[in-house]
Amino acid sequence: MTSRLHPGLLGLALGLLLAAGCRIPAASPSRADGSRGSAAGEVEAPPVSSAAAADYSSGAVQARVEAHTHYATAVLHEQNDEPELAAQEFYLAAMADPSNEGMVLEATGRLLRLRPEEAAKERQVAAREKALTLLQKATANPKAGGAVWARLGLLYSMLGKKEQAVHASRKAIQQSPDVLAGYQYLAQHFLQASQPEEGIKVLQEAARRSKVDVNFLVDLAETFSVFARGGRMEAVKAPALDVLKRASALKPNNPVLLQRIADGFGFYGEVDRAVDIYLGLLERMPSLTPLRDKLVELYLRKQDRTNAATQLRAVLKESPANPQMHYLLGSILFEGRQSEEAAEHFDRTILLSPGFEPAYYDLAAAQINNNQAKEALQTLGKARGKFQESFVCEFYTSMAYSRLKDYTNALRYLTSAEVIGRVSATNRLNHTFYFQLGSVYERNHRFKEAETAFRKAIELSPDFSEALNYLGYMWAERGENLEEARQMIEKAVRAEPKNSAFLDSLGWVLFKLGKPKEALKYIEQSVETNEEPDATLFEHLGDVHAALNQLEKAREAWKKSLHLEPNPDIEKKLKNASGTSTPAGS
Repeated sequence: MTSRLHPGLLGLALGLLLAAGCRIPAASPSRADGSRGSAAGEVEAPPVSSAAAADYSSGAVQARVEAHTHYATAVLHEQNDEPELAAQEFYLAAMADPSNEGMVLEATGRLLRLRPEEAAKERQVAAREKALTLLQKATANPKAGGAVWARLGLLYSMLGKKEQAVHASRKAIQQSPDVLAGYQYLAQHFLQASQPEEGIKVLQEAARRSKVDVNFLVDLAETFSVFARGGRMEAVKAPALDVLKRASALKPNNPVLLQRIADGFGFYGEVDRAVDIYLGLLERMPSLTPLRDKLVELYLRKQDRTNAATQLRAVLKESPANPQMHYLLGSILFEGRQSEEAAEHFDRTILLSPGFEPAYYDLAAAQINNNQAKEALQTLGKARGKFQESFVCEFYTSMAYSRLKDYTNALRYLTSAEVIGRVSATNRLNHTFYFQLGSVYERNHRFKEAETAFRKAIELSPDFSEALNYLGYMWAERGENLEEARQMIEKAVRAEPKNSAFLDSLGWVLFKLGKPKEALKYIEQSVETNEEPDATLFEHLGDVHAALNQLEKAREAWKKSLHLEPNPDIEKKLKNASGTSTPAGS
């Protein structure tokens, strides 16, 4: 780790600590509607600390009057959108009465949040100097609370004064051990100093506080996440989850807090807990689309496509013209083998966003799966007319022609895809591609080229069972390389022992090796495990029975094959087997 805190982490820390993270007393009271600030035409009184309110000496009263005057002026500047002038008056108000910690925190917060233009950077430096003066004056009071010391620690850290930053932050923890700010600033300092383990110890110390509220716990969990993102996930995961569970056990009702707790559970991998909280929030606020977006993300992490799709459908009811949501839903449905509905959403994506190229190819893939190869070719034709020549377009065009059993065109477009792939998409030329190329060569009776392609697929993925089975079966059919074919198919069967096609291939190569007795059990298993009756399987079963001189069983199997698919070769086998005990040939 470098010696400096990553700018993104520092920004996050400042955002948490100066905005909502510290849970420091507000500088101005809240209105009945929950908003900050005064109603139109009203000027609020400045916040008054309990210590100041108890002091009615002439000096204290005078200080509060002066503070009130500056505070009123600050509010007017704020209403006129003059943030720097407002910050100056808040500063003068606090300087007039530094015992008022709420005002000190309000003033220094505004000074530190100023973001002037680069040309006026000296104003930012001056603002920090004012904040330092005010905080030093406030902490000179022996009764100064932890929140003020914590703010001083943050400022020292920003100014690069490490020792003073550590001292102020530790003082903040000492003065107010149930206020999180001191722990946060001290942990942040250690992170900046490339001492993340020390920072984690500080946060673990905070986690041991037993009488803290839900805000403290949620803020602490989010501070742990800064370290998790910095590469210390394993070290902070357990204490962070414990803190989140404690926060959840307090049963907060505030939806913002609940969402932050759910976000934390999701971040740390407790997906089910996060889902439960988001679902509860959706019951209260069913039209809040961001919650559904989070649920979709979590369901996808769980590989729960069904519930992810349910949430996306709800999102689309609220935003039916959102092409991104249509595309995401289509992708989820496609992965879940719901190609028909997926095609509808891909089609809608194209309608709403005609320049989004991937949707054309995904629509074509869904159409191919729906046995709509001609429609897929039309979709790909539109893509070919709108976009540059691409590997994906040529590849899916080949697949569509394969589905139409036009293997000549299938091979033409697949070899075109290979040429493009060699130039601009070499990562596409993977084991799956060469498997597809091999199968198309085989369909075109170009067996040597098919063998080369299948061997390439197996070279790229030695355990690719589909390629092992296809090449082995092709050899068995042709009576070639039978022993190597057997070894390949056996490897495929070991990988997928209930795959009907692989079992049939193993039985068939054993039959070709002159071992019909061994072959029979695999062919029978293939027939039993296949989801739907298959003519080829029954033909193979009949051939094996015939080789074993079990002619009645052979005729029964061949008849079942013919019932499923007419085949003159099987009819000849039946005719030859009638009234004779001669075993049928293959």
